[in-house]
Amino acid sequence: MKKLFALLFLWLAAASAFADTYTFGVVPQFEQRKTFAIWSPILAELEKRTGHRFELVTTATIPAFEKLFNEGKVDFAYMNPYYMVENVQGYVPLVRDDKPIVGILVVRRDSPYQTPADLEGKEVAFPSPNAIGASLLIRADLARQFHVNIVPRYVKSHSSVYLHVAQGLTAGGGGVVKTLEEQKPEVKDALRVLYTTRSIPSHPVSAHPRIPKKVREAVREALLALASTPEGKTLLAEVPMTRPVAAYAKDYEPMRGYGMDDLFVREQ
Repeated sequence: MKKLFALLFLWLAAASAFADTYTFGVVPQFEQRKTFAIWSPILAELEKRTGHRFELVTTATIPAFEKLFNEGKVDFAYMNPYYMVENVQGYVPLVRDDKPIVGILVVRRDSPYQTPADLEGKEVAFPSPNAIGASLLIRADLARQFHVNIVPRYVKSHSSVYLHVAQGLTAGGGGVVKTLEEQKPEVKDALRVLYTTRSIPSHPVSAHPRIPKKVREAVREALLALASTPEGKTLLAEVPMTRPVAAYAKDYEPMRGYGMDDLFVREQ
């Protein structure tokens, strides 16, 4: 028995020596337990398909994740699309969902507001300054396209935004279609969409440029292959990434002209 355990220990040590381990950071769209539940099985599949090991890194807040990303402390990352513009480390996008992101501006169903211009000088709720669809895109469009000055109130989450609007605590609020659809009927039915923003490419899985190109491509291919299986589609739908496609830096270049640069908060 001792000999068996010794052989097992040597085998594990050898496996560890030959397998590279990479950190994989995920932007905190959800609380940490849910993030682990979603991404752990995906990374387990990546390990099987690439032969490399991946250590999931999560943070409690978006600013904490941004610090890791800006300092290049994660090898791979699933990130806010705007980080591809604010990309001081030169992360390379690998895979994204084919479905673009749009923001929605909601008001109470019975409110008198009919256009974004009607919100001039009003208080509008957002989950956070750097939420791409639910905040940055909406604020950029209000300022650049409608020349509307609003008073932003940051309320931590999408659900809190919708409650603020439904209860009349703010004149409007920013969100995305998916989170609006997830609200309780009494909240969702109390709201209507006043405006839908321009679209941008969705969140990419990206790699730090220090990662060898062979490894980056292996991860890209593994994610796309995973998406072609029924089990993989189910796993990736939780991200959500329902139609994964290869992602490239040029996909995100048009965002530079969207007027979000002076609205993006670099230190929170």
